[in-house]
Amino acid sequence: MKYALVHEWLTPKATGGSELVVKDILQHIEADLYALIDFESTNPQSYLYGRQIGTTFLQHFPFARNGIQKYLPLLPFAIEQLDLRDYDVILSSSHAVAKGVITRPDQLHICYCHTPMRYAWDLTFDYLQNSKAGKGIPGILTRYVLHRLRQWDVISANQVDYFIANSQHTARRIWRCYRREAKVIYPPVALDRFTFQPQKEDFYLTVSRLVSYKKIPLIVEAFNQLGLPLILIGEGPQLELVRQIAKPNITILGGQPNSVVEQYMSQAKAFVYAAVEDFGIAPVEAQACGTPVIALGQGGALETVKDIRKFPQDGTGILFKKQTVEHLVKAVETFCEIGHQIKLDSCRLQATRFTPKIFISSYLAFLEDCQLSELSSTPPYNGGVGG
Repeated sequence: MKYALVHEWLTPKATGGSELVVKDILQHIEADLYALIDFESTNPQSYLYGRQIGTTFLQHFPFARNGIQKYLPLLPFAIEQLDLRDYDVILSSSHAVAKGVITRPDQLHICYCHTPMRYAWDLTFDYLQNSKAGKGIPGILTRYVLHRLRQWDVISANQVDYFIANSQHTARRIWRCYRREAKVIYPPVALDRFTFQPQKEDFYLTVSRLVSYKKIPLIVEAFNQLGLPLILIGEGPQLELVRQIAKPNITILGGQPNSVVEQYMSQAKAFVYAAVEDFGIAPVEAQACGTPVIALGQGGALETVKDIRKFPQDGTGILFKKQTVEHLVKAVETFCEIGHQIKLDSCRLQATRFTPKIFISSYLAFLEDCQLSELSSTPPYNGGVGG
């Protein structure tokens, strides 16, 4: 079998969960790699340095390296230009358009879907509200572009033979957007980076990109009220905003290297998380350090964090129901009252559910099942989410 692996973009700034999936797949499957743009094969610090990677015409567009999203209307057209006729199996790692590659009827296409295109679906109005292109006359054009993107996104789902979702939450979203079932295989989390630390210091921590849907200003406002020490690590468009509203009990460190993040993760009293994520790797990384998590009880956090009030024997944190300052304040106050009941080794044990070894064994087994099912015409789904 000849394999192709397709991902959206490969840049030094793209280092999230989807890139970890690509890395792990390439370690176990000999596949040619394709992307809309690639600036990693020329990056000496990257594991992809020197690798031959197929790209699209967007590779040569101005400023593509710093954010290809500015060419959003062109992304579907660009991904369709990748010529994958020579391959037997197409593996896509998709959070935007990678699943839209054109395939032949006799090719097997398996998509690991990190999320349906969020700015075309769940985050449409958030995107419009926080973008200059979402207002006035340009806003009308932007709304039309997003409308066409949704149409293309649904149509392109028909190019996929089998979907894998990174969580039950994402599987439900795949069903809602595409009416397709998905096998749930949790993504790999590099737990070896994080050291279990039973001795905690007196501060709370959040680590995140400072973009609107992460709700970092909400966390800052909550800790402004609480007066408790909070350390914030991350950079993004909202960095200046959080600096303006943060009181002296909040320390804003901006972007930091992995070694600094790992140190604070292991020392924090608790990790605070207020976003609705499809999976959410940061809370799992915190638990790998034996650090409890205070998180919004929506999205992937429901599958990665165990509320001590519901699981008194092996709880790993506190979940709050609504994405408001009041609910987060109450959750932190509850943690102050009963957080001592959380066993830190339970946090570490919970994190081990998401190791690279578990991911790749499940992925390879599903791939084999899909290949066999093409011969027997029997769908390999088990544990997927449908209607």
